Parts: sequence; C-alpha cells; structure tokens
Amino acid sequence: AAAAAARPAGGADAPRASGCIVQIAAGGEHTWARRNDGTLWCWGSNTDGQLGDGTSVDKKAPVQVGALCNAVAEVALGEHYTCARVNDGTVWCWGWNVAGQLGDGTTTDRVAPVQVLGLASAAAIEVGVHHSCAIKTDASLWCWGQNISGQVGDGTNVSKSSPVQVVALSNATSDVSLGSLHTCAKRSNGTLWCWGGNSEGQLGIGTTLDTTTPEQVVALTNAAAGVAIGGDHSCASKTDGTVWCWGWNQRGQLGDGTTTSKSAPAQVVGLAGATRIAAGRYQNCAVKTDGTSWCWGWNLYGQLGDGTKVDKPAPVQVSSLGNAVADVSPGREHTCALKTDGTVWCWGRNSDGQIGNGTSVDTVLPVQVKVPCP
Repeated sequence: AAAAAARPAGGADAPRASGCIVQIAAGGEHTWARRNDGTLWCWGSNTDGQLGDGTSVDKKAPVQVGALCNAVAEVALGEHYTCARVNDGTVWCWGWNVAGQLGDGTTTDRVAPVQVLGLASAAAIEVGVHHSCAIKTDASLWCWGQNISGQVGDGTNVSKSSPVQVVALSNATSDVSLGSLHTCAKRSNGTLWCWGGNSEGQLGIGTTLDTTTPEQVVALTNAAAGVAIGGDHSCASKTDGTVWCWGWNQRGQLGDGTTTSKSAPAQVVGLAGATRIAAGRYQNCAVKTDGTSWCWGWNLYGQLGDGTKVDKPAPVQVSSLGNAVADVSPGREHTCALKTDGTVWCWGRNSDGQIGNGTSVDTVLPVQVKVPCP
C-alpha cells in the first residue's frame, strides 16, 4: 500500500498535537496535512492529479487545496490518488482512477475532487493502492475499486467503480486498513477479519489462498485494538499494547527479527506500549505511550528515520524526534510524523518533493515541513 493511517493501539492514549495541524498522511509519492480549520495542504507528486489542485504539476512545498473549502474531517492517501471525508459525511476522491478507486462510477482520472456515488454518513475512510473503503455511522463497511483478488469483499472478483457493502461483516465494523490486494477490518467485538490476495500469507489465516469474503484472523482472538496493512503484509495492535504482523517479510517488515514470511501473526520484538500503528509499502511505524516513534522494515531511502539506509527486521527509534510524537504515517518510500507541538516532520525518498522541504534531495533523518498556520 501507499500508506495506511495510523491506527489506535492498546494501552493508554497517545500524546496529542496542540498546534493547528491535526492530521498527516503520506501516500505513494505525495503527502497531505489537515489543519484544525478543515483546510488541506499538500505536496509531492501530482502526475495523476493526486494533489487535487486542478493541475498535474508537482509541488515541492505545501500548497492549499481549496476545492473542499474548510470542511474536511479526514484525508486518506493511496498510491496515486487521494480521498477526503467532509463534515457532512460525504466522501470525495481525486487522482488516478484506473480501477474505479475514486468511486464516481467511472475509470476516468480526476485532477479535482469528485463525489463518491451513493455514499452518505461516512464516519471513517481508508484507501489502498487501487481500492478504497468507508465505514458509515451505522458501522457498515463499503468498498470500491480494484477487485481482481476479491479485496472489495463482496464475494466476487469484479472491480467496482462505486461502493458496495461488505455484507459479511454486517453493521459491526470499527476499523479498516487496505493493502495492495487485500483488506482487513476490525469488528466492534475486537475480532479481526481479512480478505483478498493472500499469496504471501498476508491474510493471517494460516494459508496462502485468496478469499473474496472476510475470514477471521483467529490467532488474535478478540483482542485486536488497531490494524494497519502494507503492500503484502499486515499488522495489528492488541489491547495489551503489543503489535503483531504477518505476510511477506523479505525486508523485515514483520518486525520479528527475521526475514521469513509468516501466514499467521508473529509478535514484533521489543515493542510494548504501542498507542498508534501505521504501515507503508514494506515498512511500519508505531508510537508508544511515552511519545517515542519506532519504525522497522524497508529502509532503502532512509524512510525509517534512523540515519541509515539499512533494512531493520526489528524496531528502531526515530530518536531525533524525541518523545513528543503524536502521530506517524509511512508512505511508499517516505515517512512523516506529527509532533505534539503541531509541527510536521518528514524523511526518506524525496524524488518528487514528497518531503515538502522545497527540494528533491532524499534525507535519512527527519526535516521540518513548513505548513502554514494562522
């Protein structure tokens, strides 16, 4: 996946940001920040219109996208597209639309936001590489976009250009995360369910067989607190603050100290007290109760933020951020964090300006992004 939003984990609440920036999200090669006034600011690659400013011109520093005015409640980033939930419960998407992932009933790319058809009362949104999902206020789950591996969860392999309900979960969904070809959702009773592509064991059900309808990750019983999945791997936090991962592990993204793939959950070593978890393409990050941020997995471009470009099969601290991290968001090859003082910091690959510091130079350590605040 490009990026999965940071998800609540077990244990005490994470530190919160006090500045005007209340959410950050890293995508394939682009990044977004949401201010507390509901405005959106973006930077990075714009080849498919994923910045939503009506152009296809890359931006190396934050610019405001005004199409949705000041009404945005949540933003989610895919590989080359973006979706936003606004205050009235509608969802709007823009960018690449090859598989109908924008949900407007077409496969036409959009350089400005279009409304997702037939979707109202959305309470949360999440996007993957080519498919998208929303949880409604009645706790029902609706998905759309690419479905070649059954990742939409409607029991078929037919792609959908507008939302369909994942009926097998009834009205009990409390969290969802999307990968390249698979999806996982947490129900309100703490059980975790996954479906779609499973060639690397990323569904966590002990096999490598795809499934077009949700199957329970029984190893987690009913103790799942949050879920975050990457390209071909998945992670979940438990109510005790531990983190467990499964699926493809060539880059050490499972965090169990090995590079051996697993078709059932394996505990991330040396990580306790996780309050937030988030997944990128082949890497993951967590925020702990003490406000420190820890990352593991793929590190070719320095996206783990530890000052090196060496993969890490176990968590390493992003030490330069100290103990004041409120949220973290890994993208495909870069990562961003929101500190408790409301400042935004990014690191890793910067080929398209996705770091947001006005350059296209990679960085192995966090650099501050100057997002305008009133």
